[in-house]
Amino acid sequence: MRIDQWRCVACGNCLAVCPVGAIHIDPGVGRAVINEDACVECYNCFRGMSKEHLFPPMVRAIRRVAKAFRFRFDPEPDICPTDAIVPTELGWPRVVRRAFSDPVVEHAATGIHGRGTEEVKTNDVTHRVGEGETGFVVEFGRPGVGVRFHEIQRMTRALAELGVEFEKKNPVTSMMSDPKRGEIREDVLNEKILSAIVEFKTTLERVPELLGRIEEVAEGLSTVVALGVSTRCDSAGQSRLPDLLAGEGYTAFRGKTNLGLGRTPPAGSVDPRGGSAS
Repeated sequence: MRIDQWRCVACGNCLAVCPVGAIHIDPGVGRAVINEDACVECYNCFRGMSKEHLFPPMVRAIRRVAKAFRFRFDPEPDICPTDAIVPTELGWPRVVRRAFSDPVVEHAATGIHGRGTEEVKTNDVTHRVGEGETGFVVEFGRPGVGVRFHEIQRMTRALAELGVEFEKKNPVTSMMSDPKRGEIREDVLNEKILSAIVEFKTTLERVPELLGRIEEVAEGLSTVVALGVSTRCDSAGQSRLPDLLAGEGYTAFRGKTNLGLGRTPPAGSVDPRGGSAS
């Protein structure tokens, strides 16, 4: 993403819509500029504002006159008055930023928009998490923070050392050069994205061990780490997971209860969208 310096009138409206604070007004040139290293290519600035097509020199002249007479001439806060925000053609590896940050882009590895994963917590009907198993989702980044792949790799390496097998239908896994070691492709390690999710599953007995390792690694990262843990309840709707979480100092809430509407599909007939194949 870039800002056309001829069109920009430095109104500053685009600053507030950038989720990672990558846009600022350069006082030296009197224009808005994008910090390319900080930009995650989410396209929020391009799609999140209405666009007018006013003549830039005219707008700048009016603003100078208004300033001289001590009043302001500003466009509505949700408008780029001169359509100055311009998408750029992204090559590899920068295109990875958009794939993980733009919610309307479909991931080539999974065919899913957004962060590109259906997540184990929403797919119990597909048997991704079986009885006696626990699904983990480790989320990195948030608006205002973001994350770089080298920080995600610190977590995936640590988990791989414990013998974790990462979910294959996951975009972060598709970025790995060696999933067994949690190694992410070297050419994307410095790419910054808005957020990403690492997924894996394990047995209920290993939940305390993995929680401790995730906590340990997360403390050394300069991003936000959020953790989701899910399991399959028994026929009475009960599970040992809340007690295991409580033992590690976590308060468990039934934040999502998935109801199987229909019948569980037989093996080999799972709908890839996460529903019943009936």
